Amino acid sequence: MDSEAELGRRYEVSRVTVRRALEQLCAEGLLVSRKGAGWYVVSGASFGQSLALGSFQHAGSAVAEAGVPLARTVVEYGYGAAPDSVAHLLAIPGGTETLRVQALRRTGSTPLDVVTEWVPLAQAAPVSRVDAEDPGTWETLRRQGHQIAVVRQSIAATAASQRVADLLEVPVATPVLLVRRLAVGPDDKPIALSEHRYLGHRFRLEVEFRGWPAAEPPGVAPITSAEQEG
Repeated sequence: MDSEAELGRRYEVSRVTVRRALEQLCAEGLLVSRKGAGWYVVSGASFGQSLALGSFQHAGSAVAEAGVPLARTVVEYGYGAAPDSVAHLLAIPGGTETLRVQALRRTGSTPLDVVTEWVPLAQAAPVSRVDAEDPGTWETLRRQGHQIAVVRQSIAATAASQRVADLLEVPVATPVLLVRRLAVGPDDKPIALSEHRYLGHRFRLEVEFRGWPAAEPPGVAPITSAEQEG
C-alpha cells in the first residue's frame, strides 16, 4: 500500500482518518502491517522472511505471520537417477537413485512456489507420498530422527520452465526466485536438497548480516558457467 501520508493526500483526509481506516481493514483480515515496512494487502501480498546470520526460518512461518493459509500439494513422487548437479550437492555418485518429490504450495487459491526435493535412499525410506505432502519431506525426516545441523542456502533469479510456469499459472520464462537449500547433519553429510521457485513479486528475503568483511559484501559470489547451464 501507499504510505499513510500519501493516502491522506490522495483522498484529502487526515492521517488519523487514514490510520483508522487501515486498522479497520486489518481487523477484517484484508491488510497486514509490518513494522518498518508499511501496510500490505493480504490477498496477493508479498511475504517477508527475515533471516539473521546463523538462523533458518521456513517460508511457511512468514506466510502464517501474514494470516494467510498455506497448502502444499505433491504433484510428483518417485525414485530415479539424480542429475549430476544434484548428486554433487548431496555428495553421492552421479546417477545414484534418489527420492524426488515435487510439490506446489498455494496461499489461498494463489500459487506461491514450486518446490523440488531430492533425498538420498539411505534417508528416504520413511518418506511416503502422504508424508511428503503433510507434514512435508523435511519435517518427516526430522521426525524420523534426522537432525538438521546446518542449512546452506543460495538465492538466484531464473526463468520459469514450461513445467514450473504451468504449475504457477504464469507464462513461460516469467522471472522467478530460485532458492536452493541443502540440509546437512551433525556429521556434515547432506540429508536432503530442495529447490524452491517462488513467484518473485510475491516473496522477498530480508537478511541481516553481523559484521562486515574487509573486501566484498557478504553473501556475494559469481555464478559459474555450470550454474548458468542448470
